[in-house]
Amino acid sequence: MATPTFEQLLAAGCHFGHLKRKWNPAMAPYIFMERNGIHIIDLYKTAAKIEEAANALRQIAKSGKKVLFVGTKKQAHEAIAEKAGALGMPFVIERWPGGMLTNFPTIRKAVKKMTTIDKMAKDGTFDNLSKREKLQITRQRAKLEKNLGSIADLSRLPSALFVIDVMKEHIAVAEANRLGIPVFAMVDTNSNPENVDFVIPANDDASKSIEIVLDAVCSAMAEGLEERKVEKVDEELKAEDAPAAGKRRRVRRSEEKAEEPVAAETAEA
Repeated sequence: MATPTFEQLLAAGCHFGHLKRKWNPAMAPYIFMERNGIHIIDLYKTAAKIEEAANALRQIAKSGKKVLFVGTKKQAHEAIAEKAGALGMPFVIERWPGGMLTNFPTIRKAVKKMTTIDKMAKDGTFDNLSKREKLQITRQRAKLEKNLGSIADLSRLPSALFVIDVMKEHIAVAEANRLGIPVFAMVDTNSNPENVDFVIPANDDASKSIEIVLDAVCSAMAEGLEERKVEKVDEELKAEDAPAAGKRRRVRRSEEKAEEPVAAETAEA
């Protein structure tokens, strides 16, 4: 895992905060200075926090657990869909469905509705419906796919949330806090970091800033997933080798027992 350097973070514009009058005092430890009425984020602290968050996310991925990525602002859509999708992790880039975490069973029912509609199309039931009914169901399926398609494989609550802009995604953060789900987040100078477990102080409005942070954490998670695969292969090989190893031990024991009388006879002679 390669943590972005100071220069890379600077080039991506991660240091640009908000206007001084819009700041949240709780972000003071992460602010380096003020320039032309705009707060500048301390990028050395940003790099350190990225590394800390990446290491934690790596362990979560290695354990086989899911991380839900949340970023409904336009600048985050493409980066989250690409990077989280490549890892097979669930993500939300459209409107956050209220109660998605706190009322998870209801969300699962909506996801299952998509599966039911797909089965109708396959088994011929769909063909027996009127044009109006077909149109209504097709529209319903498209709406469900748009809002919930990216979390279709999320069969249980995620082990962590990664959020872009905690102010915009305050409902998601509140739900995670209520359930005790750890929150990783990019936090700008106008936001409150107190409800975030792993704070990454950075510009959450620029697409390049979002992309460089996601690159770092997703690369770490990819390493964790790869380590998990290697460990599984090692365990399988050990399991396959266990019977052969046991047989070798039994053979050695029988040979040792056979040699014992010979050694006793030699000692008597």
